[in-house]
Amino acid sequence: MIKITFPDGNIKEFDPGITGMEIAKSIHHGLAKRSLSAKVNGEVYDLTRPIKTDASIEFLSWEEKEGKSTFWHSSAHLMAEAIESLYPGTKFGIGPPVDQGFYYDIDPGDHQISADDLPKIEKKMMELARQKNAYHRKEISKKDAIAYFSDKGDQYKLELLEELEDGHITFYEQGGFTDLCRGPHIPNTELIKAIKLTNVSGAYWRGDEHNTQMTRVYGITFPKQKELEEWEVMMEEAQKRDHRKLGKELEIFTFDDDVGPGLPLWLPNGAFIIEKLEEFAKKTEEEAGYDRVRTPHIAKENLYITSGHLPYYKESMFPPMELDGTTYYLKAMNCPHHHKIFDALPRSYKDLPIRLAEYGTCYRYEKSGELFGLMRVRSLQMNDAHIYCTKDQFENEFKRVNELYLKYFKTFEIEKYVMRFSTHDPEKLGKKYVDNPTLWAETEEMVRNVLIETGVPYVEVPDEAAFYGPKIDIQVWSAIGREFTLATNQVDFAQPLSFDLTYTTTENDRAHPIVIHRAPLSTHERFIGFLLEHYAGKFPLWLCPKQYAILPIADRHISFAESIKTKLANRNLRGTIDDRVESIGKKIRDTELKKIPYMIILGDKEVESGQVAARKQGEGDQGSMSIEEFGNLLQTKVDNLE
Repeated sequence: MIKITFPDGNIKEFDPGITGMEIAKSIHHGLAKRSLSAKVNGEVYDLTRPIKTDASIEFLSWEEKEGKSTFWHSSAHLMAEAIESLYPGTKFGIGPPVDQGFYYDIDPGDHQISADDLPKIEKKMMELARQKNAYHRKEISKKDAIAYFSDKGDQYKLELLEELEDGHITFYEQGGFTDLCRGPHIPNTELIKAIKLTNVSGAYWRGDEHNTQMTRVYGITFPKQKELEEWEVMMEEAQKRDHRKLGKELEIFTFDDDVGPGLPLWLPNGAFIIEKLEEFAKKTEEEAGYDRVRTPHIAKENLYITSGHLPYYKESMFPPMELDGTTYYLKAMNCPHHHKIFDALPRSYKDLPIRLAEYGTCYRYEKSGELFGLMRVRSLQMNDAHIYCTKDQFENEFKRVNELYLKYFKTFEIEKYVMRFSTHDPEKLGKKYVDNPTLWAETEEMVRNVLIETGVPYVEVPDEAAFYGPKIDIQVWSAIGREFTLATNQVDFAQPLSFDLTYTTTENDRAHPIVIHRAPLSTHERFIGFLLEHYAGKFPLWLCPKQYAILPIADRHISFAESIKTKLANRNLRGTIDDRVESIGKKIRDTELKKIPYMIILGDKEVESGQVAARKQGEGDQGSMSIEEFGNLLQTKVDNLE
């Protein structure tokens, strides 16, 4: 018999080889019906996969992220089956789940799949889904796998097989389709009730522009038709809030081919938002005891060898450059530079904690197929800081960082968030992670304890830590429920050893500090992209590049408009005058489209009385008031970060 431990701590015994589905049915038929997969000893399994040893188990439904991932991964296989049925000879790359659905990279040969083909593929997918075909997992030798895809003539799968070890290769079959896949998958296709294929684009094989350009087909599926309908409503709203669309309309940022992909150019409105965010962050960090530093954009290769980034991170760094016979790299992260600043002076326990902050510009070589507006770029300005502290200080410092996150969430009206606590995989020490099991166990337990004690919502995710220590990624949801990975908070026990960073203890010995990496406001690029969608371009007044617009009805009112603008500018309030020869109705509509929060309408009555007629975005008339009252109204909101 084997012992199965459930999330509530209960333990039951079963025969070896029992499946997750059989265990779920033994508990309650409703649990079996709603389960899509199971987490067995931290690894997600098919419900039909045998469990042969003692294990912990957690059943995953549509409500869990990993349950959705299983559902969408299975849907990618269903789509591939439909495409192969409709277009024989199609060759397949990879078909993973993503945050919202799935995609499959395919080489359709002579037939070029376009958006016009999507309804036909959807129809075929529904036809296949109704066949209730089971997803079968099959372990296969590397030799037999190579033979299968050689006969099929699929060079992409053969290339993937080259990197896999014999004894660790599995096929999945459903209906008439067989794929090279690690899984997991849902029990059968019948669970897929609603299908929407969303987009077709080009994508280089494995993200390398030197490789074949494939066709990437995106889609999303649901277990209920109603959920698809709700998603379509949300997507319609999301399109209105798309940061790429709003960024262009509101003149925030642009990209230019001569500058290069993934390298945003900030227009004056965007530059202003950046300056206000930095001003806010610097004030907040100064109050929290941070010292500001500045570091160069390049460094010698040896710095990143010492930090360990080159072995683990080289593919995400720009190619090296040779200067005076020495190899340099563009800075992809600030931490090694900050470590050198810490090491520049003798440090004592009396100095700690030391908190070094910088809005540092970094460069990362994101693959061209992964670039996406401001969310995935190659030049990024990071709200970075590194805290050097003792073990005794760690808990308090980590709590302070979490409190800083919560303060920012309140300021930017982020109501839903969760912290993803990423731990290491002991089997990958020395490969993916620094080989120090004692410090891994110690620091993960320290982070876990702080999260539990502070009561912040969090989930624990295995095998996603940074190479040098456990980390927290902060997931936030925008006003319309779209999920973003916004910021990070990481623990580092490795680099203080690599750089031999030390401080003098109370016993006059030398000890290594613990380092906390934190970036609560992420990068300017990602954070402003998020804010554009979160606020639908209607920034709070303190962040608005233009806080008001003055709309004179006729040319004779322009002089009064200029005097008002001067008085408001003296209070550091920012606005514009619309002196175009247009009707006042059109000026109001255009100001609304520019999402300027306030407008002042000026006619003969206002000039004679010295009063202004104010309107607010989305609310209409605010009545007549003096220029002083209008200035006070705006100033109060700015001071309160509204």
